[in-house]
Amino acid sequence: MRAVLRSERARLTALYGALLLLAGGGLVALVNVLLRNGLYGRVNGAVTTVLPGTPIDPGGHITEFEPAYRIPPGDAPTPEEVQQWKATKDVSQAVARATLEELTLVSLVALALFAVLSVWLAWWMAGRVLRPVEVITATARRLSGANLHERIDLQAPPGELKRLADTFDGMLDRMEDLVGAQRRFAANAAHELRTPLAVQRAAAEIGLAGDPEPAKVARIRERLISVADSSEHLVESLLLLAVSEEGLESVAPVELAPLVEAELATVVPAGPDAPDLVRNLAPLTVDGDAALLGHLVRNLLANAVRHNRPGGRVDVATAVTSTGGLLTVANTGPVIEPDAVPRLLEPFRRSAARRHTAGEGAGLGLSIVASIARAHGAQLVAEANPAPGGGLTIRVRFPIEPPPGRP
Repeated sequence: MRAVLRSERARLTALYGALLLLAGGGLVALVNVLLRNGLYGRVNGAVTTVLPGTPIDPGGHITEFEPAYRIPPGDAPTPEEVQQWKATKDVSQAVARATLEELTLVSLVALALFAVLSVWLAWWMAGRVLRPVEVITATARRLSGANLHERIDLQAPPGELKRLADTFDGMLDRMEDLVGAQRRFAANAAHELRTPLAVQRAAAEIGLAGDPEPAKVARIRERLISVADSSEHLVESLLLLAVSEEGLESVAPVELAPLVEAELATVVPAGPDAPDLVRNLAPLTVDGDAALLGHLVRNLLANAVRHNRPGGRVDVATAVTSTGGLLTVANTGPVIEPDAVPRLLEPFRRSAARRHTAGEGAGLGLSIVASIARAHGAQLVAEANPAPGGGLTIRVRFPIEPPPGRP
């Protein structure tokens, strides 16, 4: 009972009931005040049109109505007229008093019934108003990681509560996507880490079993070092992804064009098999973290080189636009379906199946780029290039305003 009295429905009932009762009481008081001021005059006017000079037959019935009349100026009323005026006044006052008493009694009874009815209506109306809130509360209490697919799907007219329910459903959609992405990330990370450990174990148990030859030991040693390097790169990528998801620790102006030039010298190889490099680096200053921006540029360039074709091309450009800065990296390579491009920005997603070969990435490059771009408040847009060139064009649009630092 105490919980019911402390509920929002009880508070709304008290509020609505008090307002309705106040309105009813004010209406009753207004009617009584208006009648008190004008009732006597109306009753007196009605009585005086009948009583003066009204003949009555022996049976007591009025045979003729004579309206009241005014005495001419300067004439004194006769004693009969004075007596008749007093009788008319007494009758008028008695009628007015009796009418007001009856009206007050009837009004109080009606107000009491109206109070009961208003409380019931207020309770019913509060329940109708709060019913969507009960549905939202019950759904939120019932939800867990196992049934995030459920939605409120409130069937109600457009309004604040309908928008609240739709917003809650949209939040559940985002939560389901995030939980699904985290589950996929954990499963893929476990798989990626388990594979090199299994390779190392097999190389140690099988390759080094017995008394192997020195040449075989050297091959196994190189293999173990290669697997260890790959595992170290994977762990560093996971740590970088986690750091970029936390936001920026410090924000400072960064010259992007020299940064791109430095990364080009280390990432893009030289030689006959190297892709053609086309650069158009205009001066561009963005606010952010220099280390994270270096990883962003490095991953974009490494991805453009690794997933290129022999004799292909890599285009790199920086520019200043009306909305901020723009970094563009495009390459040639395999033809990618446009529907598959958004999935390439997710962790451990690749355009081709994993072959566990030397130099193969873990599928974290573009997801790290997307995470660093989000940390800088930038917008990342990836588009598939049409055949015959193929490949991807990735644009990172930096805002004019500096990104927020890590809280």
